[in-house]
Amino acid sequence: MLSRVADSLYWMSRYLERAEHTTRLLDVNLNLMLDESSSGADHRWQRMVAALGRPAGAAWEDDPYKLSHTLTFDTANRISVLSCIIAARENARHVREQISTEMWHRLNSLYLAVTRPEMHSDMHAEALLSGGQEPGEFLQSVMEAVHQFQGVTDSTMSHGEGWHFIQVGRYIERASATAMLLEAYHHDLWKHPERIPEGNEYLEYMGLLRSATAFEAYCKVYTADLTPERILEFLLLDENFPHSLRFSIESLVSALDAIQRESGKSRTENLTRLAGRLQASLRYSSVEEILRGDVVGYLQDILRECRDIHCAIYELYIDYSIQTALAG
Repeated sequence: MLSRVADSLYWMSRYLERAEHTTRLLDVNLNLMLDESSSGADHRWQRMVAALGRPAGAAWEDDPYKLSHTLTFDTANRISVLSCIIAARENARHVREQISTEMWHRLNSLYLAVTRPEMHSDMHAEALLSGGQEPGEFLQSVMEAVHQFQGVTDSTMSHGEGWHFIQVGRYIERASATAMLLEAYHHDLWKHPERIPEGNEYLEYMGLLRSATAFEAYCKVYTADLTPERILEFLLLDENFPHSLRFSIESLVSALDAIQRESGKSRTENLTRLAGRLQASLRYSSVEEILRGDVVGYLQDILRECRDIHCAIYELYIDYSIQTALAG
């Protein structure tokens, strides 16, 4: 596969996963405003910005709808929903011949929906800033569209090398997002990991799980008793939940193995070592061991290892030297 094709498929997938994650965090936090007192609003929104990596131009200024508008429509912000969808569609356009017609139709429809002129009209902006129904409806429509695209991708695209690059982009982005989400909550959760929350605190814990689409899945495993220890165990180490770190890394490693087999690349030792080490760390860790150590340090190590894996993917498959190409 040409490196430019792999690059475009990889980033198309990453940008869509990022758009869905940003949308979900905004939706969860806007809904929490209806249930919680305003006393903790500043902390909650600052925490959300931290979970998104503190993007430039998206600082908390005591106005949730202004921040929501920035993170949704500001094209100067690289993590805004609109920026991510535009970038995903541009990458898809570069490899139009590699993806199915159904995939292109879904992604192009989403792009046209979020870039239509009335979305940026003064009336729509005022509705967003006034706290009307438009923010929630828009955010839900974006999440549904991304989920539909991912489903169409899995059911209409041949599961060859290109499809595996899409999986790599999806799961490396998802793993990084989950790690940043858990890190942003560390002050609120890990001081008393066995604590049973009440009132607003319970809503905060529920908000964390909903931010990873995990509340219902968590309840099926642990019931509705929410404790920091169980939440950490579920979002880090559960092998069956699609947004857990372990599931994401297992899926990433599986896709990388498939790419290596199909591409015939021989010098994959560095990438295999990096991905395998992170996989083993999550596969053989226990939540008790993690809590006895430095939880934040553990999460930061995961983020660093995800960045290292990204760089190794680029070095091996996308931005490789002539010598590397000749060596196979």
